[in-house]
Amino acid sequence: MDFLINNEQTIRLSVFIGLLVLLAVAELIAPLASRQISRAKQWVTNISIVIVDTITLRILFPILAVGVASYARENGIGLFNLITVNYWVSFVLSLLLLDVLIYAQHVMMHKVPMLWRLHRMHHTELGLDVTSAIRFHPIEIVISMLIKMLFVLIMGIPVAAVIVFEILLNGLALFNHSNLKLPRWMETILRRIIITPELHWIHHSEIVRETNSNFGFNLCIWDKIFSTYLDKPTFDYPQMRQGLPEFGYEKPLNFIELIISPFQKYPKIEDKKKT
Repeated sequence: MDFLINNEQTIRLSVFIGLLVLLAVAELIAPLASRQISRAKQWVTNISIVIVDTITLRILFPILAVGVASYARENGIGLFNLITVNYWVSFVLSLLLLDVLIYAQHVMMHKVPMLWRLHRMHHTELGLDVTSAIRFHPIEIVISMLIKMLFVLIMGIPVAAVIVFEILLNGLALFNHSNLKLPRWMETILRRIIITPELHWIHHSEIVRETNSNFGFNLCIWDKIFSTYLDKPTFDYPQMRQGLPEFGYEKPLNFIELIISPFQKYPKIEDKKKT
């Protein structure tokens, strides 16, 4: 754990880049559906967004969630720093608590109109690929980090648990946003535990009922507990249309259009019916 904490940035960046490259290659070999837009255009847009997100976080929150966890530990703040509990019990519980927090936050982003205006940028993607996992509005990223930092402080989440969770969250988000068709036996096994590409693609369907399902990023248990789990889309994946009707389906939004999208007026989304 000391090695993990002392080399956090290097490990996180290495895992991120490694999985990004690995999944990008896998998408070429076994795509879940045909690409809707060029890889170059999609990657330039999404990577530009994550660069802005990263700079914004570094400017506003120099210590981030890991720094808050370290501060809480050193000052005896938070539940797990105030009670006597086995370290590994607190470690595992912390991972589960952080995961249900992300689930709840994602639901909130869909249900609260002002937050949806931010989050819908993520849903404007006309066809998911691995870089769709990093396509979030900078303001949403700031809100998400504030929620996470406050939760880490209140619960006294161990530093190593925060790091491991961030690695898992980033890695599984890349995985379940990817345009990757898994072998059926693997899909059957994995979807019992985690959110797979097939499950998360349902969440990005244009059909509102499907968009309001499969909110988890890591474990699928929360969707099952709170009745938001949907195991099969209306249309098969090659025929599934992703995106939002108010932004159209003809061409992808560019970087500037995405950044200003929360401040634009938009019509109410009507659920699409199977024809």
